[in-house]
Amino acid sequence: MEIGTLESWLWDAACVIRGPTDAPKFKDYILPLLFLKRLSDVFEDEVDDLAAELGDRKQAEDLVERDHKLVRFYIPPNARWSRITQVTAGLGQYLTDAVRAVARENPRLQGVIDAVDFNATAAGQRILDDEHLAALIQVLGRHRLGLHDVEPDILGRAYEYLLRKFAEGQGQSAGEFYTPREVAILMARILEPEPGMEVYDPCCGSGGLLIKCHLRLLETRGELLNGRPRLPPSIPPLRLFGQEINPSTFAIARMNAFIHDMEADIRLGDTMRRPAFTDEAGRLRRFDLVVANPMWNQKAEAFGGPAIYENDPFGRFCYGAPPASTADWGWMQHMLASLKDGGRMAVVLDTGAVSRGSGNQGSNRERDIRKAFVEADLIEAVILLPENLFYNTTAPGVILVINRAKRKPGEILLINASKLFAKGRPKNYLTDEHIQRIADLYHTWRAEEGLSAIITKEETSRNDYNLSPSRYVATGEKEDVLPPEEAMVLLREAEEERAAVDQELAQVLHMLGLGDFRANN
Repeated sequence: MEIGTLESWLWDAACVIRGPTDAPKFKDYILPLLFLKRLSDVFEDEVDDLAAELGDRKQAEDLVERDHKLVRFYIPPNARWSRITQVTAGLGQYLTDAVRAVARENPRLQGVIDAVDFNATAAGQRILDDEHLAALIQVLGRHRLGLHDVEPDILGRAYEYLLRKFAEGQGQSAGEFYTPREVAILMARILEPEPGMEVYDPCCGSGGLLIKCHLRLLETRGELLNGRPRLPPSIPPLRLFGQEINPSTFAIARMNAFIHDMEADIRLGDTMRRPAFTDEAGRLRRFDLVVANPMWNQKAEAFGGPAIYENDPFGRFCYGAPPASTADWGWMQHMLASLKDGGRMAVVLDTGAVSRGSGNQGSNRERDIRKAFVEADLIEAVILLPENLFYNTTAPGVILVINRAKRKPGEILLINASKLFAKGRPKNYLTDEHIQRIADLYHTWRAEEGLSAIITKEETSRNDYNLSPSRYVATGEKEDVLPPEEAMVLLREAEEERAAVDQELAQVLHMLGLGDFRANN
């Protein structure tokens, strides 16, 4: 099946429930059913293959019923798609029972396929009634999704398409878990994962960044086996690890990994408060590669307040506590602490993360942490992306590349890719040629007029540790107006600084007997 056919089919499925269901609910209903259909069709194919070996379908069915390990996932009779299409009444409860039965038989799918209640109500009304569920089942039943019908990545692309379409309709909330496909591909091209590497995403959303690393290894080291790309037995696959705080997004990430036919250890939880991956001594586990797109400018109150930086049992924030107004450099320090000696990472951040505080009089927490990273020679490259790529903002964003064993010690490559994009609706996008050009600049480590520059640590120091590529690489256009999001962060930082100064002043006045000191807690 062609990807266009698959995408059109899934969009038809979304349109079936568009009326009674808000856009955020598309994924809650369609994705688990799509996943269930894939599991059911693959199960039937595996039974057919066993029957071909034995020469008897009934014997194959009996064997599978006695030994569920003969198939990758055992699907109980009531959860098989052929049975589901015959249900005429009580469909919501039937589907809920079916996915729960699949989860009971396959513990790896618990909390993944059974995360949605198809019979759920809101304000006394069914969110999606049986009539619309039946229409959705009918649309999803148009095409088989078995082993010989679709490639895992084609199905994954369609899955990604549905997430993207949801993101286009939902904007802000969707951008929290969906990184545009071409940005994820670019990050994988920058990291170029090697066989057997351990790759970690501490805020993995729907798992797209990990999946793109897996697909990049298939692209560079795989071979066609029965028409499908596979790693040869001599090449070990990547070991993928992720953590996600949102339960429904966690379930999507697990489904996404299964649909791509890849193993990934993805765990539910708050990475900043309770990192999921630790060693036997309780220290952070470290990885070969880290790839991430954390929420930009997240306030410290989202994970318990600034005290987390001061009282961290893992010793993550040794380069300083970031301001309460933005956790960008808190995330960077967590990821650095999770990186092996010689490890590399690529992280998408707000553009302000590489420039805020530079040029200010006095101290600035973000600038001071950035300075510490530069002085430790950890920052290898900064790539400025075009505007209007991401679904939760029109701001451009940067990819910050960290390398514990830099190819060119003392140097930083800055790439201003702000003009490398194609116009799209509703969002701009990078073409394959743009991705290739940016990745080539990084891997060949070269300066190109109007596109990239190589600076030294000394030059960075002279510019007060401002690492914005637009400062060093002119594109011939005037500098853009400060984005509203950036202005709000700067305003919150100024308010923090004012409050701290007020408290110090009050304490001094109290000591001098000139006023009452009241600590601000």
